[in-house]
Amino acid sequence: MSRTILYARVSTSDQNSAHQLIQAEAAGFKIDEVITDDGVSGVKVPLRERPEGKRLFDKLRHGDVLVVRWVDRLGRNYQDVTDTIRHFMRQGVVVRTVINNMTFDGATADPIQMAVRDALVGFMAATAQAQAEATKSAQRAGIADTRDKEPEKYRGRRPSYTHAQLTTLRDMDALGAGASAIAKATGLTRPTVQRLRDNPDAAEQVLARWQR
Repeated sequence: MSRTILYARVSTSDQNSAHQLIQAEAAGFKIDEVITDDGVSGVKVPLRERPEGKRLFDKLRHGDVLVVRWVDRLGRNYQDVTDTIRHFMRQGVVVRTVINNMTFDGATADPIQMAVRDALVGFMAATAQAQAEATKSAQRAGIADTRDKEPEKYRGRRPSYTHAQLTTLRDMDALGAGASAIAKATGLTRPTVQRLRDNPDAAEQVLARWQR
């Protein structure tokens, strides 16, 4: 019997991965099992080397469905993500995302469909890595600039959003989602979504100061 397994990941130990299951169920997915890695970097640690992520390679079988909030939960390294998705497709596993309900299925034999699918996998993996690199760069620049210019105001006002919410916002925005859809998926107000979309790098800098 085929199973639907959700893989959830958060990068720091103070983040909570539970919302990824809530989002998946709200999107209509019937999850049979959840495998979670808490406090594990998607940039530095490949899926095969994570405490729980490596279990996926043993558990998933032909006909199973692997659900992730977005491909960045599998990783934020282009080569790792593309290799992982293609490995699972060769095994007969269907990979689906909660955001935008993308489906990657290795069953098709049509060369045009295969080319479109593989191009989309590559694009999404590249986007995940690019966003991670941009985030780190913005954090470093923002911290250094604020510490030098306004050390007494370094932290500022506590942000009303979390890293997980901002990540979801950036992922959905990259895929062309509207403010209302993003607000519904993140739990943020529509004005907050619009404000964060206008300057996501600044929003990352605020989170870095508060380590949220």
